[in-house]
Amino acid sequence: MTSDHPTRAPGPDPLSPVVDDRLLEGEAKARAVQSMFDRIAPRYDMVNRIMTFGLDVRWRRRCVRELRLSPGSTVLDLACGTGDLCRDLTAADLSPVGVDFSAGMLGSARTTAPLAQADVSVLPVPDASIDGVVCGFAMRNFTDLSAFFDELARVLRPGGRMSIVDAASPANRVLRAGHNLYFGRIVPLIGGLLSDRSAYAYLPRSLGYMPAPDELVGLVRRAGFSDARRVQLTGGAAQLLTGTRDPGTSGS
Repeated sequence: MTSDHPTRAPGPDPLSPVVDDRLLEGEAKARAVQSMFDRIAPRYDMVNRIMTFGLDVRWRRRCVRELRLSPGSTVLDLACGTGDLCRDLTAADLSPVGVDFSAGMLGSARTTAPLAQADVSVLPVPDASIDGVVCGFAMRNFTDLSAFFDELARVLRPGGRMSIVDAASPANRVLRAGHNLYFGRIVPLIGGLLSDRSAYAYLPRSLGYMPAPDELVGLVRRAGFSDARRVQLTGGAAQLLTGTRDPGTSGS
């Protein structure tokens, strides 16, 4: 659930990326998201397990399986947070490197993988040098998804794989109503009791940053992943976005 931009210009730092019932954009969003994740890092894993009934563990493991890479392959975990996906990658005999913009998250990380603080849209990684990329519950917090997918295409070798899991809203009307009630009303209460209410009130609102499913897949395909596909998980409460880096092309 993390974002990009490791450094920030001076300026107001609101408690949440929602101000006056409006979702922030650009650098204002980036500053707010960075501050928010720094604050919630100590209890982030615990709150995730409780509010998803442990389903986030299953979703992350599916994300890793969809890479379908050989043992020892190097995989970037972007917006790695406290290192959940890094640990899953290690357990799958892959070689993770975690990247996050939040110093608080990196300071709370529980992984033996190398970690770096960096902007996910300007990675300190050579072209076509990485076998795979994963990202967990973070796309909604990035300021430019097109730039993000272009950067994935740049750092992945031809034939390399991306696998991204994130929150979503069910397509089914009945499921969506129940999901909206839980996500919009209950999750902020849980977050408020255990961590930071403003952060977990932002969480359901952050779905407003996400493009429509067809538009999202189109962004990935245009970046250089012509086989990109999106699947719903657990009735649409989460989504998995996968793709293979096209051969014979270079990132935008």
